[in-house]
Amino acid sequence: MKEQRKRMLDRSILKHAVKDSFIKLNPMIMMKNPVMFVVEIGTLVVLLMLLFPGYFGTGKEMGFNLAVFVILLFTLLFANFAEALAEGRGKAQAASLKKSKQDTKANKLVGNNIQVVNSTELRKGDIVVVSQGEMIPGDGEVIEGLASVDESAITGESAPVIKESGGDFCSVTGGTRVVSDRVKVRITTEPGETFIDKMISLVEGAKRQKTPNEIALNTLLISLTIIFLIVVVTLAPIARHFNIDLPVPVLISLLVCLIPTTIGGLLSAIGIAGMDRVTQFNVLAMSGKAVEASGDINTMILDKTGTITFGNRMASEFVPVGNVEKAELVKWAAMSSIKDETPEGRSVLELMRKQEYTLEETLATGGTFIEFKAETRMSGMDLADGRKVRKGAVDSVRQWIISQKGHVPADLEEKANQVASEGGTPLAVALDDQIYGIIYLKDTVKPGMKERFDQLREMGIRTIMCTGDNPLTAATIAREAGVDDFVAESKPEDKIAVIRREQEQGKLVAMTGDGTNDAPALAQADVGLAMNSGTVAAKEAANMVDLDSDPSKIIEVVAIGKQLLMTRGALTTFSIANDVAKYFAIIPAMFMLAIPQMGALNVMGLGSPLSAILSALIFNAVIIPLLIPLAMRGVKYKPMSSDRLLGRNLLIYGLGGMVVPFVGIKAIDLLVHLWI
Repeated sequence: MKEQRKRMLDRSILKHAVKDSFIKLNPMIMMKNPVMFVVEIGTLVVLLMLLFPGYFGTGKEMGFNLAVFVILLFTLLFANFAEALAEGRGKAQAASLKKSKQDTKANKLVGNNIQVVNSTELRKGDIVVVSQGEMIPGDGEVIEGLASVDESAITGESAPVIKESGGDFCSVTGGTRVVSDRVKVRITTEPGETFIDKMISLVEGAKRQKTPNEIALNTLLISLTIIFLIVVVTLAPIARHFNIDLPVPVLISLLVCLIPTTIGGLLSAIGIAGMDRVTQFNVLAMSGKAVEASGDINTMILDKTGTITFGNRMASEFVPVGNVEKAELVKWAAMSSIKDETPEGRSVLELMRKQEYTLEETLATGGTFIEFKAETRMSGMDLADGRKVRKGAVDSVRQWIISQKGHVPADLEEKANQVASEGGTPLAVALDDQIYGIIYLKDTVKPGMKERFDQLREMGIRTIMCTGDNPLTAATIAREAGVDDFVAESKPEDKIAVIRREQEQGKLVAMTGDGTNDAPALAQADVGLAMNSGTVAAKEAANMVDLDSDPSKIIEVVAIGKQLLMTRGALTTFSIANDVAKYFAIIPAMFMLAIPQMGALNVMGLGSPLSAILSALIFNAVIIPLLIPLAMRGVKYKPMSSDRLLGRNLLIYGLGGMVVPFVGIKAIDLLVHLWI
């Protein structure tokens, strides 16, 4: 991560940020930031007084006016630099994303030859050949062959489905994967602009929308600006009453020092940096609003398959049938899987080792591996000594045993149904003419998910798992995963109902999913995180996309959202405390010559009214670039209650915002007073 941040701050980014700092001085651009627009107007007024001193009668104050103009100009440039730097980091991330983007390859059939092309080059009517392990490059229909296809990204079901030409089961969707055999697919849709390309433009920050909290903060800043504008305007007649001369540049300097220029200059940078931080985790956000909303999430809805669980069925138990010993079942189950490279096959061997059984690998020497076929729905080994071991769907193995003149155990059906009723998948294991038992396959919880949900609980976020499984299976998975609640046998409309029920209680809801069946819920949720491996419908409905397809990454997104809110709150607290401190530091110094009694309030012992103004103005300009790294990096987030968070902000940034100006302005005044 450190190396990535260094790349984000390389010379080219800094160079463009400096250039953009001047471009953003355009009043049409500055008007979008009312606080800094007031500063720019003041800067232009002082510039006119410098250019036409005779007209304004300010010839004697040229040196002071020049100093004020330079400091105000640098204040504007520093604020613009913060925003330009944040935008530059986003653009750099987008450029990196463009380079790293990988397109799905397609085996396009041209005549009798195969031509490898990018999926984006495919057109409606093109024919592609998709073999075992390959991704289907686009929506289409099977015109030849039969294959087992993993559609978990679309349907949420972990069990593969059979696709064949003709009938109701010929339609295939881009992004699904062929797990066995080979098919020819005719593409039925025209490619449009890729989703990732659309996201790249969003990463660049060009169309970032202001969030409700940001709009509220802008309103606060404008209100404070108006209040201090009134204060400064009323100071002029008060000063004249005491025979104190307050030239226009002095009043402008005072206004700039008192209005919240610090947070005004960093506000846009904070929002853009929030979007940039999620891209560093390979998450693309459609807007800053989505990032910020994630910081206020109360409830998280998670799809089970592929999100909480692997989505791949894994061996979890060996169930003997008849009078077979478990050790014999494990032996032949492992033998049938010794050369099976599928996740299911590897899981059988892993379970065998966990239960401390040994594999007689010598039996497989010289044997022939029988691959899974959609027609037979079995796989296994033909051993060198002539014996045949098979594993596969219970009905397929039963028919195979009958064809071998073998006997089907009486309890096979009962135990297979029991596994199925619990949401698992039974695979029968047979040797020659005897069935030895069942391998219980089930979708297993991803490692570390329980700890992840504990983290969410510490953040005050309630987790709800939605699954199409029956209540018994759903309860088991929910308990293993550690979610707070679950909804079993849920349909797309059930997920939406859960989200709406939470929203009606005033809660913000996040949803993660990857399938077409998740799209309505992703659209309804306040924060929808879709997996890049999921369907186009899911990605279009969501307002965030995870390029790594890691559902648990929502925790990082929530942390970044909370970090964005904390950063804005911390810097706002610091800025307002700064303004209060500067007010009480400058006003006594300005009036103590005419009102000696106010000298008691000049606790910093500032040298003169002019040195006090210049010192405060210089401090005001310098503090913005000093806070840019904090705005870019964000305040470190630690799970805690709102009360503790408020107390922490007031202690660190409130008290710090009061103390720092006193120290900084005094140090600058010592140097400025010597110059004056």
